[in-house]
Amino acid sequence: MNRVFGIGIIGTGAIALKHAQAISSLSNAKLLGLFNPNPTSAQKAQGNYSVPVISDWEKFSKIPGLDVVCICTPSGLHLDPALKAIEAGLHLFIEKPIEVTLRRADELIQSAEQKGVKLGVVFQNRFSPDFQMLNTAVKQGEFGKLLMGNAAVNWFRSAEYYSSSQWKGTLKGDGGGALINQAIHTLDLLLEVMGEVDSVFGKIKTALYPIEGEDLGAALVNFKSGAIGTITAGTSLFPGYPERLEIFGTEGSAILEAGKLVQWNVKGKESPIRTEGTVQTSGSSDPNAIGFELHAAQWRDFLGSIETGNLPEVDGLKSRKSLELIQGIYQSSKDEKLIRFPFEE
Repeated sequence: MNRVFGIGIIGTGAIALKHAQAISSLSNAKLLGLFNPNPTSAQKAQGNYSVPVISDWEKFSKIPGLDVVCICTPSGLHLDPALKAIEAGLHLFIEKPIEVTLRRADELIQSAEQKGVKLGVVFQNRFSPDFQMLNTAVKQGEFGKLLMGNAAVNWFRSAEYYSSSQWKGTLKGDGGGALINQAIHTLDLLLEVMGEVDSVFGKIKTALYPIEGEDLGAALVNFKSGAIGTITAGTSLFPGYPERLEIFGTEGSAILEAGKLVQWNVKGKESPIRTEGTVQTSGSSDPNAIGFELHAAQWRDFLGSIETGNLPEVDGLKSRKSLELIQGIYQSSKDEKLIRFPFEE
């Protein structure tokens, strides 16, 4: 008989609902409860779930059969509940970014390793079939030697998106703005395809909204392979366009847009992609305009890693790479100079 994992979610916001949907679609997972330390917020959220929403940590952490906790708190509030869960011997599946500073991320990663619990970080876009096709082709050398990789996350968020939240766009809760919250998914894909970063020169601005973090950013990236790349990101770019990943090599190129391959050109070969009838979903102007299917795919991978003892597709160290790149961009903008890697805050 296959093992059924008991799962609890820490946090009751919009992304927690996506995870609840993903978990309910899996045959080897069961949602047992959610945790929100604020009793009023917990009671208010109860109507969205068929399982208990608990405000007492001891009661939540001791739910019978609990194996895994999924952390869906604001980004800068991941570490403390993660350390509590690790101490309780629970496996961790954490929403991106793993944390908002490299120091806090490293403490979390090291604590999980010392305790022997599995740590996965949510970068569900890696599980898009089209991205996986692209990544496999790159690894097999189909595009030749990589020359350039570009990431564009030119999105829009309304003023209400920030004003209705106590943490979005703040340095403590969000770690910044458009790069660390919105663009990080595409930057994770960029790094997976293009490899390690050698240096970065970046500029961020708060151009439209009265927030602490950036609503506009751009960077030039030098990869250790010798390739170069560009990054643009924003939440102030009306009306918001689907995110793009562009890969160029000596033998060809490909473009991924909103998780779908829209261009594939390799010298002397027919394109394997078919764009007719494909549906593209993007959070370009609405953060809730995404499904839960890719989350479910990553959940299957993560739970499988617990059973087999293998590493999940995105462990703590892999998730750290995009955070390091973003922190390097922030530092570059602050100092107005090129930042070399590895980067230390």
